[in-house]
Amino acid sequence: MKPYISIIIPAWNEEGSIAHTLRHLQDQADLLFNHAMRVEIIVVDDGSCDKTYEAAWPWADKLIKHKRRCGKGAAMQSGVAEARGDLLLFLDADLRSTAGRALVLIEPLLRHEADMAIAKLPPPRTKAGFGLVKGLARRGIRRLSGYETEAPLSGQRAVRADRLRELGELRRGFGVEVALTIDAARRGLRIVELDVPIAHRETGRDWHGFVHRGKQFAAVSMALLSRWKERKQVWYSSDRSSI
Repeated sequence: MKPYISIIIPAWNEEGSIAHTLRHLQDQADLLFNHAMRVEIIVVDDGSCDKTYEAAWPWADKLIKHKRRCGKGAAMQSGVAEARGDLLLFLDADLRSTAGRALVLIEPLLRHEADMAIAKLPPPRTKAGFGLVKGLARRGIRRLSGYETEAPLSGQRAVRADRLRELGELRRGFGVEVALTIDAARRGLRIVELDVPIAHRETGRDWHGFVHRGKQFAAVSMALLSRWKERKQVWYSSDRSSI
C-alpha cells in the first residue's frame, strides 16, 4: 500500500501567502512523489478575519474553519482529527515558494529511521530579537526532557501519526512545538533535526517585532510551566505510591 501523507497547515490571517504556499507545495509534491504516495493537504483557518479561507479553497483537499481564534495548537489538533495519513507533516502558512522543500522531512520516517523530523531553518537575513525566546525554549526542553535541540521553535515537522496520537492532545496555543518536543522526547520517540532551506516571514527590531516576541516568550514560558507541573505531579504520585 502506498504511504499516505497528510500535510496540515494552520493559518491565521494569511490571505497574502496561503495560496502561494499551497501552490508551490502541491507542485513539489507532484514532482517528488510522482504518485508513489498518497498526499492530502489540510488547511485549518483559525478564525481569520481576512480572506484566508477563500484564498486556500482552490488548493486544499480539506479546509477547516474555526469560528473564532483558538490558537495554533488547537488548529493543528483540528487538522490531526481530520487527517487520514499515517505520516503527518505540519507546515506554517507563510513559507510561499520554499514550502516544497519541507517535504524532505518525510524521508527519515519513510526509512523508519525516526518518528519525528524537525526542520532547522537558515539564520534570519536580518537581525530580529536577541535570542531570548529560543534560548528559553532550548534550556527548558533540555531540562524537562533531556533532549538537546537546535530548532526548539520550528513549526515545520513531520511525525508518525500513531506515535503522535500516543502523546494525547496538542497544547492549544503558541508554544505547541516546545511542548510537543518535550512530550515526544519523554515518550521515547526517535527525533532527528534536518537542515532545510525554508524561508518564512521575519519580524524585525521594530515595535511589531518586539510585541510578537513578547507574546512568543509568554507562550513558551506557559508551555514549559505546564510540562514542569506534569513532571512534578508524576514525581509526587511516585513518591506517594512508595509510601
